[in-house]
Amino acid sequence: MTQRKTGWINYWGWGSGDMLGAGAQAVITGWLFYFFTTFCSLSAAEAGLILGLPRLLEAITCPLIGYVSDNLRHTWIGRKIGRRKIFLIITIPLLPSFALIFVTGQTFVYYLVTFIFFEFLYTMFLIPWETLAAEMTKDYKEKAKFAGVRMLVAQTSAILASYLPTLIINSVGGKDSPNTFLIMAAIFGVIFSLVVLLVVLLTWERPYTEAEKQIQPVPLNLAAALLIPVNMFRDLFSTLRIRAFRQHLSIYLGGYISQDIFNTAFPIFVATVMFGATLVISQLMTTMYVAQLISVIIAIQVVIRTGPTVAYRIAIAFYSLALLLYLAFYVSHPAGFDVGLAATDGNIFSALSPGHFNPSLVFWLFLPIILAGLGRGTLNFVPWSVYNYLPDVDEAATGQRREGIFAGVMTLVRKLAQSGAIIVTGWIIDIGGYVSPKAHPGKVIAQSPEAVHTIVLVLVAGPIIVMLLGLLLSWKFRLNATTHGVLMAEVERLRSGETQPQSEESRRIVEDLTGLRFDRLWGRKT
Repeated sequence: MTQRKTGWINYWGWGSGDMLGAGAQAVITGWLFYFFTTFCSLSAAEAGLILGLPRLLEAITCPLIGYVSDNLRHTWIGRKIGRRKIFLIITIPLLPSFALIFVTGQTFVYYLVTFIFFEFLYTMFLIPWETLAAEMTKDYKEKAKFAGVRMLVAQTSAILASYLPTLIINSVGGKDSPNTFLIMAAIFGVIFSLVVLLVVLLTWERPYTEAEKQIQPVPLNLAAALLIPVNMFRDLFSTLRIRAFRQHLSIYLGGYISQDIFNTAFPIFVATVMFGATLVISQLMTTMYVAQLISVIIAIQVVIRTGPTVAYRIAIAFYSLALLLYLAFYVSHPAGFDVGLAATDGNIFSALSPGHFNPSLVFWLFLPIILAGLGRGTLNFVPWSVYNYLPDVDEAATGQRREGIFAGVMTLVRKLAQSGAIIVTGWIIDIGGYVSPKAHPGKVIAQSPEAVHTIVLVLVAGPIIVMLLGLLLSWKFRLNATTHGVLMAEVERLRSGETQPQSEESRRIVEDLTGLRFDRLWGRKT
C-alpha cells in the first residue's frame, strides 16, 4: 500500500474545516447565551437549557456517526463515495440554516428545535472530518502539522466570530441590535458550506490494502442495522480501556469545560460589572482570540519539544492569573474606569491612542483578556495535538484502526460535559437573581448585588476548579514524540507476528500508554 504524499494544500484544505468546527462553537458559546438573554426575553436558565439539551441527545448521535462511518468502509457507498465524505457532502447545502437560530421574537421551542437541527448537522460533519488527518498520514511530524494548521484556522475563525459584530455595527449602525447577530450568522452559514466543500476536494481517506480490496462489499440490511447500537456501545466503552485516552480526556475536558463556563459568563460579566455593551464585548473577545492565535503558534513548538503536559500547566497558569485579575477588578472597583470606558464611546481600542491614553483603563481592559487568550490558545491546541496519535495507541491494543469511534467518543464526552457546564452555569446565574433586560422592555434593569456576586463567582472559580481537576487526573500522561516512535515500532512488530517487545524499555512504554500487559496487545486475550 503506497501512502499518498501530503502537502501544505492538504494541511490547509483539511484544517479549513475548523472554520465550521471552531467557528460555529465560537459564535454559539461566545454569543448565543448573551443573545437569548438580551434580545429574546429568555431567562438565563432557559438559555442554558437550549444550549445544553441538544448535547444530551448527541450521547447517541456522536458515537453512532463514528461507528457507522468506520463500518461503511466495505459497503458500496464507502467504496464509491467514501465512508467519511458521504456525511460531509450531505451537510453542504444545509449549513446555511445556522441563521435560523438568530431570528428574534420566537418561542423557547423554536430556538430549541433550530439549535438541535444545526447541532445534528455539526456532528455529521465534525466526527468524520476529525478522522481524516489520522487517515491521511502516519508520520508524527505531519500529524503535528495537521493539528497546528487546524488550530490556526480555529483561532482565525474565533477572531472572525468575535469581530464580525463590530464590523456589522460600524456598517449598519445600532450598537445593540439583534440584526447584528442575524447578519453574522447568515455570513457564517455560507462560509460553513464553502469550507466543507474544500475539505471534500482536498482530503482523502485511508487507502485500501490489497487484502481489503479482495473483500466483497457488505450489503446494508435490516439485520446489520439492528446490531449497530449493540456493537456501537461495545466499541464506545472499549476505548476507555486505553490509559492514554483516559488521561487525554482529562486534559481535553479540563481545558474546554473551563472555557465553556467562561464563554457563558463573560459577556454577562462585561455587561453587569464593566458596564459594556455588545461593541465592548465584541472587541474584548477579538483581543482574546488574537492572543489565542499567537498562543497556538507558540504552543506548537512547546508541545513538540516538551510534550503536552508541560504546555497544559503553563496554559493553566496564564488563564488562572487572568481570572484572578477579573476578581481583583470586581473587588477594587478601579477609580475612573466607568468614566474612561464611557469616553471611548464603546470603541475600547481608542483608549490606546496617544490623545486618549488612559493607563488604568488600558490595564484592566487588555491585560486580563490577553492573558486569558494566551492560556486558552494552548489549552485548545494541546488535546488536538495529541488526538491524532490515539488511534495508533488503540491499534497496538486491538489490532484495529478505529479513528471514527475515537472521534465519536471524544465528541460525545465533549458534548455531554459542555451540556452540563452550560446548563449548570445558566442555572446558577439564574438563581443568583440575574434578570434579562429584554424581559422588561422600557425599564432600566439594575442587577442585584447577589446577581453580580454570582456572575463573578462563576466566571472566576468555575474555570480554575475544572482546570486543576484536569491537571490532577492527567499528571502522568506520557505520550510524546519519543514514546510515539517506540509505540509505532512495536506496532509494526506486532503486525508482522512478533509476540515479544524489542526491549524492556519498549515494553514499559507501550504498556504505560495502552494500560495493558504486552501479552494482551493486538487484540489477544481481550
